[in-house]
Amino acid sequence: YGFINTCLKSLVVEKYGEETWEKLRLQAGVQDSFLTFEVYKDEITMQLVDKACKVLGVPADMVLREFGKYFFEFCKRSGYDHMLRTLGGNLYEFIENLDALHSYLFWFCLFFFPQEMNAPSFRVEKNEDGSMHLHYYSDRRGLCHIVPGIIGAAALDFFNIEISMKIVNQTEEEERTGKKEHIVFLVTQNPVFPYKERNEVSSSPQCLVDPEKQIENQLNKEDLEKAKNKTGDRGNSVCPVKKSHWKTIRGIITLGKGKLLRGFDPVYPKSLWIDTKTFCNGLPFHIVFDKELKVKQAGVSIQKIVPGLQTMGICLDQYFRIIHPEVPFTISSIQKFINSQFVFQTRREMMPESWKQRPMLELRGQMMWMEPMQCMLYLCSPLLRTLHELEERQMHIADIAPHDVTRDLILLNQQRLAEMELSNQLERKKEELRILSKHLEEEKKKTEALLYAMLPQHVANQLKEGKRVEAGEFKECTILFSDVVTFTNICAQCEPIQIVLMLNSMYLRFDRLTTVHDVYKVETIGDAYMVVGGVPVPVPTHAERVANFALGMIIAAKGVQNPVSGNPIQIRVGIHTGPVLAGVVGEKMPRYCLFGDTVNIASRMESHGVPSKIHLSSSAYQCLKYKNFEITERGEIEVKGKGKMHTYFLIRNKTATENEIMGRP
Repeated sequence: YGFINTCLKSLVVEKYGEETWEKLRLQAGVQDSFLTFEVYKDEITMQLVDKACKVLGVPADMVLREFGKYFFEFCKRSGYDHMLRTLGGNLYEFIENLDALHSYLFWFCLFFFPQEMNAPSFRVEKNEDGSMHLHYYSDRRGLCHIVPGIIGAAALDFFNIEISMKIVNQTEEEERTGKKEHIVFLVTQNPVFPYKERNEVSSSPQCLVDPEKQIENQLNKEDLEKAKNKTGDRGNSVCPVKKSHWKTIRGIITLGKGKLLRGFDPVYPKSLWIDTKTFCNGLPFHIVFDKELKVKQAGVSIQKIVPGLQTMGICLDQYFRIIHPEVPFTISSIQKFINSQFVFQTRREMMPESWKQRPMLELRGQMMWMEPMQCMLYLCSPLLRTLHELEERQMHIADIAPHDVTRDLILLNQQRLAEMELSNQLERKKEELRILSKHLEEEKKKTEALLYAMLPQHVANQLKEGKRVEAGEFKECTILFSDVVTFTNICAQCEPIQIVLMLNSMYLRFDRLTTVHDVYKVETIGDAYMVVGGVPVPVPTHAERVANFALGMIIAAKGVQNPVSGNPIQIRVGIHTGPVLAGVVGEKMPRYCLFGDTVNIASRMESHGVPSKIHLSSSAYQCLKYKNFEITERGEIEVKGKGKMHTYFLIRNKTATENEIMGRP
């Protein structure tokens, strides 16, 4: 389920940050988020783990162990804390009941979702020295290192003990079909106590799987003595037999001064006070069979559904197959997995003719070995999820015992299905909203990029906020104009589309140069191109930036073809330095415009220029003459509307190469 991949994402984001997760998921080629109860391919998880090892530079076993620890905490945070805490009173019981938890989750998922959960299986064995052997079975190879992380975290959190786990055997499991991986871990335990207490209990590791001994070791002598005296005062004449300290404490507690967690001793009757008929009616779904799988006894409802069971002595495996866990139908295999919930399914070929067209009945329950009888008791219930499934098998609620919660599950399931479907829809909508929000953010960035291409950023931000943009005065800036030589003649001899293509090719080159030299493009009108340096952000190097940009324009224009002659086009460039007033004009398609005589003079420098030359006014020359530029004097010329002016030609930058001017690598 997506729950696993969500946990892995959460681990990476929490420990290493969003950027690491983004890099990892892109390398793995997976989506950014996962739906909790959606089923995903195992390859996705394995790919994420593999890429995590490479991105983080950590061995796979360490990544999986760390994931195991985090997965335990993630499960607790996700609402499974109480469920996990109540599995057992010590680590042995906790592990022993993991399969029962998985079975519950397995059938829960079957009840509410169409896909099955494929969980691992655990079997634990006590050793005489207090250690344990943990058997781990899984269909998925290579994930066994998650187990020490999960079990270690649970041991420390729930039972306050540190454990070490090492693999002692690794085989292909033959007892179970599908060639599952079978790993055997040796689990050794050490209690986590303060220094003094640790020394006291270190000699008896068995106390970790026997809470009575653990409690007994921690009771101090003074309390034991008081307890002994009180008991002696209360009943010396009645019970002169000397009791052990532990029995003394147990006696006090059972007399009403508290509850003993593990001090309960059951009392059994000398004979069973229930007759056979009542037993078979009260437990309508049960089967007793011996080592040879021969049926000795069966409940009335199961006899009704499988009439063959009325013939005592028939072999159980003739009528049923084991669906879960995947073990051969033998007593030895069943005993090995006796802590698991067993699911039986009827064999179609052995059912009555009327049953063969119906779905086969499945039974779910527990196995109990009866040592004196040398028989196995299978206490079970029909595995039914909905009223529809009940009808399909032509069964009734009355066939299920009143004490069996299967009745309630079937009746409540319809409501739960609706709730879970609603929850899934909400989760999907949440994911759709997240994706839409992400797309909206991307579109917003595109819109802002387009807006910033049309207006200076600070001006665009003010307009977005609905503020009025005040005109600003700039005491010194450098303005450049350029145009195409004989542009009118070219237009007269060409198709309009050819003119558009030519100008677009030229302007794309010029636009790139504005980024290289950090100058602001004001506007283009026909073949005229206008830029400014020092506006809207004042900079002391405005003249040098515009001069380098102009040199780049001359080089770039050589790459644009004249559609008439086929030769490179020629441009004129004019530059002038002076003060301007800048502001936004208009509300529909607003433009950031420059006003002042400086604009007029810069335009005159361009119109009175020479093809493929950069024409400078005297003020522009003054700004550039000591800046490593080669400049030649043109002399006095008559400028329309301005009279005589002393002008210059910019030849080259003495220190910059052509590649630097063009912004090439």
